[in-house]
Amino acid sequence: MPTVSFWWKPGCATNTRQIGLLREAGCEVVVHDLLTEAWTKDALLAFFGARPVREWFNPAAPAVKAGAVDPTGFRAEAALSRLVAEPLLIRRPLVEVNGERCCGFDAVWLVQRGVRLPDGTVPQGCSHAGSDEVAECKPPRNPAVYCAPPSGASFP
Repeated sequence: MPTVSFWWKPGCATNTRQIGLLREAGCEVVVHDLLTEAWTKDALLAFFGARPVREWFNPAAPAVKAGAVDPTGFRAEAALSRLVAEPLLIRRPLVEVNGERCCGFDAVWLVQRGVRLPDGTVPQGCSHAGSDEVAECKPPRNPAVYCAPPSGASFP
């Protein structure tokens, strides 16, 4: 199984389950703290691929949920500036496998890169505190279109 680099928000129950699934699948998971990483606009953009700007944002981020940040109101450059300044707003996890990067935990994308996840539910979205239920986010119509193409260099 491939090595998976996984940027998460420490303490996130859903990200914890996703990491567990990757390890159960036999992957070596290199975990990075999304909130303390020294992000640049170019580094983030490599994970977003052709995904629409509004999908770069974490819909469960407190500022988004409260209406203080409207992901539909951003152009790419302004969105990248905001995400670099406030990493809590970044849709997570950010995932890298074999030099290819993607935003979100996309089981189809992972399988296409040689990660065979165990059978069962693949958690996405925000887990409810104190519950095993998961609030699902709508998946993109064609997830493969939204994932970044392979890059020639590894991420810092």
